[in-house]
Amino acid sequence: MSGHSKWSTIKRKKEKTDGARAKVFTKIGREIAVAVKQGGPDPAGNSKLKDVIAKAKAANVPNDNIERIIKKAAGEGNADNYEEIIYEGYGPSGIAVVVETLTDNRNRTAGDVRHYFDKYGGNMGQSGSVMFMFTHVGVVAVDGEDVDEDALFETALESGADDVVRDEDVFEVRTDPHSVGAVSEALEKAGYTVLSAEPEYLPSTYVKLTNEDDMKNMSKMLEMFEDNDDVQGVWHNWENAEDWE
Repeated sequence: MSGHSKWSTIKRKKEKTDGARAKVFTKIGREIAVAVKQGGPDPAGNSKLKDVIAKAKAANVPNDNIERIIKKAAGEGNADNYEEIIYEGYGPSGIAVVVETLTDNRNRTAGDVRHYFDKYGGNMGQSGSVMFMFTHVGVVAVDGEDVDEDALFETALESGADDVVRDEDVFEVRTDPHSVGAVSEALEKAGYTVLSAEPEYLPSTYVKLTNEDDMKNMSKMLEMFEDNDDVQGVWHNWENAEDWE
């Protein structure tokens, strides 16, 4: 869940170990629970929950798990009080980084995020320090094998999407960040295979790293963010991230 909408990055994350997948399931489960508490357990009347369910299904979270989390959250009341906080900063050589978190302890999370920036040659900035370089959009990635681009474009626009962009053998359907669930559902009903569906922060400009130490530190920084239970997503403008193993 990081990068700048490069499918090679997303695909690599889908090949994670079982333990890493379990962590992804846990994070999405937290998002589902928060969405239920904010807007109720019915996705038909809760667009945020509908969006998170689309994200969960694209990440291969079993339907039984999704239903169980929704029922549990609907009956828990205020057992957990999570808040959404976005942190911004710079990695090595000025790489812009946006970190989305869902936390029940903002002091702990802020301390962790600051530590990761500092440890790997970056620095945490103030709110708005890098966000102006990004656009918040919904992205539904569709398997492009044997897909007619014109037909997909027409279906996407009819479902409320704004644009369709090709990235090698994948089509990225761009939409309003609050319409991910509706667009994803419409594409699936039309017979398309949805590979991922979630709001993303897409950068307007990119920075290419050439120094091996910078690339190593940036990669380590991203790993630390993604391994943190409070972090839901990390976005950056590192242009050649997919070239670094």
